[in-house]
Amino acid sequence: MFVAELGAGIWADSKALMADSADNLGDSLVYAISLFVVARSVRWRAGAAFMKGLIQLTFGLGLILTIIASLLGEPQPIGLVMMAVAGVALIGNLICFGLLMKHRGEDVNMRSVWLCSRNDVISNTGVIISGVLVIWLDSYWPDLIVASIVAVVFLHTAYEVLRSAGQSWRGEPQAHVNISCSVLVINAT
Repeated sequence: MFVAELGAGIWADSKALMADSADNLGDSLVYAISLFVVARSVRWRAGAAFMKGLIQLTFGLGLILTIIASLLGEPQPIGLVMMAVAGVALIGNLICFGLLMKHRGEDVNMRSVWLCSRNDVISNTGVIISGVLVIWLDSYWPDLIVASIVAVVFLHTAYEVLRSAGQSWRGEPQAHVNISCSVLVINAT
């Protein structure tokens, strides 16, 4: 979905679609790192969390640079493409969300995955609404606003993850640090 949304975002000149694609790539990288360190020590998990924070920071800063570059020109996002691609992504994310619904309370990892799916559904819905507003208002501002919101979420997530990873690395006590897509889980027991 990352590749499809990124390609469509570039073609449709939509920063919101590009932001949503970055979110999908971020989720994939975060899940891969999480699986790699799941049975390792707290220090390994803290190092992985630090890497996840850097990924989120990179995506957030990249989105901000993309938005600034757009403001220097006059972007012409294609609302219909935005809605169609985000609609396909929404269907996939709703299926995942539904499958995970009954497992969301099993443990912190399942809750984290469920929260990521929930956030993806919200993000897809935001891109669809942005596409409608781009067409209705004949303006690129809704696209940039949604992309900006996603960038802020990435930067907030990066801050929380990096702060928590630092605490865990130093061995500071913490019950749970909950950071799924905007929150990661480190159990310091």
